[in-house]
Amino acid sequence: MARLRVGVLISGRGSNLQALIDAAAGAGFPAEIVLTISNRRDAQGLERAAKAGIATQVIEHGKFASREAFDAALDQALRASRVELVCNAGFMRILSAGFVEAWRDRLVNIHPSLLPAFPGLHTHERALEAGVRLHGCTVHFVRSKVDDGPIIVQAAVPVLAGDDAEKLAERVLAAEHRAYPLALALIAAGRVRVEGERVVIRGAVPATGMLLNPKAES
Repeated sequence: MARLRVGVLISGRGSNLQALIDAAAGAGFPAEIVLTISNRRDAQGLERAAKAGIATQVIEHGKFASREAFDAALDQALRASRVELVCNAGFMRILSAGFVEAWRDRLVNIHPSLLPAFPGLHTHERALEAGVRLHGCTVHFVRSKVDDGPIIVQAAVPVLAGDDAEKLAERVLAAEHRAYPLALALIAAGRVRVEGERVVIRGAVPATGMLLNPKAES
């Protein structure tokens, strides 16, 4: 069976891109990354993609008169490579409503919080300021509202005493590197559908047990 053709949008170092590349290299993985696009020429992720033999393209947002014109160039490049699903992986641009609608339920993002908590930037600092005991990441389909859309996969990590934003971010990033490949595999295998604004996963086995922070005294 043909694998799902995936395009990845990046702006920086591409650690989540690398997690997807590594997963796609596994035997039987149902998706392949056929194109990586960055809005920045200095994005380290471009080197990661090239090393893996994946086509790369730079589309610099500053060279376009409007967000819509930039998004039209993105759309043209993705369609020229016959991309079927788009994964945002540290892509630091807000996509226009027209682009989001054109790729509705075929455009995925990963966000470093347990949405709907802490949308936007500086999620780890805000989580620490709020005093939450659990933090994490969310893979979701993209909607026009920032960091909004049907949730596919979430991963939770504990907030530990002595955490600062850097330590917490490192723990969450490790969770992202597991959650994003899982979400892509589920979508590519045809197991994910959107009903209303909720995701239904065929044959999903729910996680069991409880993550309690702090631990109950024994």
